[in-house]
Amino acid sequence: MIICHCAQISDDDIHKAIAWMRAADPDTIITPRKLYRALGKSAECGGCLPLFIETMRADTNFEVPVPLRGMRKTIPQKGTP
Repeated sequence: MIICHCAQISDDDIHKAIAWMRAADPDTIITPRKLYRALGKSAECGGCLPLFIETMRADTNFEVPVPLRGMRKTIPQKGTP
């Protein structure tokens, strides 16, 4: 299925790029920009981004690497314990 008509990117392209990126660096954070670059393309109008991101999230290799999970911590506000 075509996900991005402007750049002619299919769901299969996205899944293959995610697999390649994960194999090359298991600890990488995969973003839409990195996927576009891995495919040698760039976003044009941005209309595809919701479906592009949904396709990324559906991929089993997309998850955040274990060593990087939980790194975002809430910073306490001034005056709170």
